[in-house]
Amino acid sequence: MNKLDINARAKILQLLVEGNSVNAACRISGAAKNTVLKLLQEVGAACTAYQDRVMSNLKCKRLQLDEQWSFVGMKQRNVPQELRGVFGQGDVYVWLALDADTKLIPCWHVGSRTAKSAYAFIGDLADRLASRIQLTTDGYFAYVVAVEEAFHGDIDFAQLVKLYGSNQREEQRRYSPAECTGTETHIVHGNPDAMHISTSYVERANLTMRMHMRRFTRLTNAFSKKVENHMHAVSLHFMFYNFCRIHKTLRVTPAMEAGLTDHVWDVNEIVEMADTMENVSE
Repeated sequence: MNKLDINARAKILQLLVEGNSVNAACRISGAAKNTVLKLLQEVGAACTAYQDRVMSNLKCKRLQLDEQWSFVGMKQRNVPQELRGVFGQGDVYVWLALDADTKLIPCWHVGSRTAKSAYAFIGDLADRLASRIQLTTDGYFAYVVAVEEAFHGDIDFAQLVKLYGSNQREEQRRYSPAECTGTETHIVHGNPDAMHISTSYVERANLTMRMHMRRFTRLTNAFSKKVENHMHAVSLHFMFYNFCRIHKTLRVTPAMEAGLTDHVWDVNEIVEMADTMENVSE
């Protein structure tokens, strides 16, 4: 089968990681929709495998965790009764960890907002770390048991619980989050530094996800139709975020700051990496 040249494929990926929908990428690049989707699947799988390999023995010290809501196929309230509980229909969450110092996202998990997903995500994170860390999460109860199971108490762990008021006007309730009226800090394990109990950086990373992946934009019809493509898009986004996108504060990419690479990748290098991995697998 004929394949687009590396520059053409890089252009399509650049369109996707900069917040364009699949259909928009087709219109701008002139590629067929099946071509764009197949490229997303191939490169997304390669990005997952590559990051899974290099994100190991990480010297992170302070990590922040959060979950990002999205949906696949339809909103949860519209899922037919016979499909309720089937992963990939309705609500889907991206669990992500962010290193507060390097801004690296060392791991993520696409799943449901359940204890099962919490166990999988935290277990994966623990296996990638070289030493004891300070961890901050929101107040979701599943974190407590999952962190204890994965780290066995060898961690400085705190939860930052945000307190919200209620919006009075109907349009505010529908389109805007409730106003944050304060926070509560709960020390769960160890002795975390109070100055660094925060989830601000990971919440900003959530905004970056919504801005750079069209399928995460609220109130549009660009949502994911297949959970597999959703997962590939997330993997591609984090590859671009970690290795290609210069962080405005650091002036380098998170992967450079973490010592995982010595230069800023361009999207062509992601395509070359995917081609190399494909040739090796063959």
